[in-house]
Amino acid sequence: MHSPLRLTDPHATTAYITAWHGYMIYDTLIAVDEDNRLQPQMLEKWDVSEDGKTYTLTLREGLAWHDGQPVTAEDCVASIRRWAAIDAMGQKLLKFTERLEALDARRLRFVMTQPTDLALRALAKPSTSAPFILPKRVAEQPPGKPITDMTGSGPFKLVEFKPGVKTVYARNAAYVPRQEPASGLAGGKRVQVDRVEWLVMPDHLTTANALTSGEIDLVEQFPYDLLPMLEGDAGIKVEPATSSPAYSMYRFNFLHPPFNDRKIRQAAMYAIGQEDVMKALVGNPRYWRTCASLWGCGTPMQADAGQDMVVPSNIDKARALLKEAGYDNTPVLMLHATDVASLSPQPVVMAQALRKAGFNVTLAAMDWQSVASRRASRALPADGGWSILNTNMYTADLADPVRTPMAAADGDKAWYGWPDFPRIEALRDQYALSSDAAEQKRIAAELQRVAIDEGLYVPLGQSTPQRAYSSKLSGLPLAPAPVFWSVSKAP
Repeated sequence: MHSPLRLTDPHATTAYITAWHGYMIYDTLIAVDEDNRLQPQMLEKWDVSEDGKTYTLTLREGLAWHDGQPVTAEDCVASIRRWAAIDAMGQKLLKFTERLEALDARRLRFVMTQPTDLALRALAKPSTSAPFILPKRVAEQPPGKPITDMTGSGPFKLVEFKPGVKTVYARNAAYVPRQEPASGLAGGKRVQVDRVEWLVMPDHLTTANALTSGEIDLVEQFPYDLLPMLEGDAGIKVEPATSSPAYSMYRFNFLHPPFNDRKIRQAAMYAIGQEDVMKALVGNPRYWRTCASLWGCGTPMQADAGQDMVVPSNIDKARALLKEAGYDNTPVLMLHATDVASLSPQPVVMAQALRKAGFNVTLAAMDWQSVASRRASRALPADGGWSILNTNMYTADLADPVRTPMAAADGDKAWYGWPDFPRIEALRDQYALSSDAAEQKRIAAELQRVAIDEGLYVPLGQSTPQRAYSSKLSGLPLAPAPVFWSVSKAP
């Protein structure tokens, strides 16, 4: 897998490896199919009142936890409340929810403050920080407290967990899949293998050799620079890792100098060029493109405002803005995850560009899990905090400005960096309540303009990670997340 699994709470982090773990052992009420349409998953159906405010959700019969106990509407309500308390889209959902309650064992109900389909869209949120359903006893634990009870209702059971080293899942023989064919993250999750082992191999060449020798079956994200060694190998298949491209970005810490100053943020944005970053990260132009849109390129909400600031590098403009802002050489501390190939090159290239523009930059090298922990610190950079962090998201997580974790700008409730921009939040409210595609497009364009001007988060380019796997495998789904139901393995 692309990263070791250490954090297992699927509600408490946006780390992808934790979300992928969630799809193994948990399930969701609603899911998106390969055409991005909402489909019932744990649900049998949903009903909407004539005024568009009340949504009644009915669970499928026979849903059970791994310990044999039935899944109930109370489990669902507790899980939704827990997830929504910290997720950007969940917070918007709660804001416009008048009442959320369990009606009986199989039915729960949302009563919204005004007509909107936000509840359905939110419960179908794919990929990272998805609204997975947990047993009520687990969902009542506050986020941040480690989950030790990993009882789910999904197609696999967790049977072995060595944090950071190995995770083993077994087929849940009691799982009852939907009757429809699997499609995206929706449909019938029919497990065809008895066991799936997630391994960690930090050395890329060792990983590549293990795949070609048959020691492992699949590499979630095969290193771009080693792809040529697989050419002509009939025993290996190579294809996009997920149905969504990957999107690189960086985030300022808005709490502390120097990036509590908008002009200094803009100076950094002018300094850093996407082509330099993508060449270092990916190399082969076949697998990358520049992209100015905060909602991803190739998505319905794509917008281009501010591309002159975020796509090319303009060192002279950056220097001029730094001089205007009176930059006083305040140190910039960049978090640098050295053990994840998709995250390691960006800070090195970014730091070089920032130094050319006149910034005083230090790289803080550490493993990804340490970055994932340190980014939550609001301390001064010199006291264990940070100034800039970079991360990747799949465009499935960016295509909706309410779904996107980094788009929230409500201060303490926002994603790491904690921006506070009421205008952005007002626009996100408008988007959340709209179900008209043309109106959503208009709002997304205005959000792009305001958010780029403020430096809410900054795109670095878009790429297409490749997975490589043995030709003995078949039926591997192409979805917004790497999932393992439907996979068969020949002898």
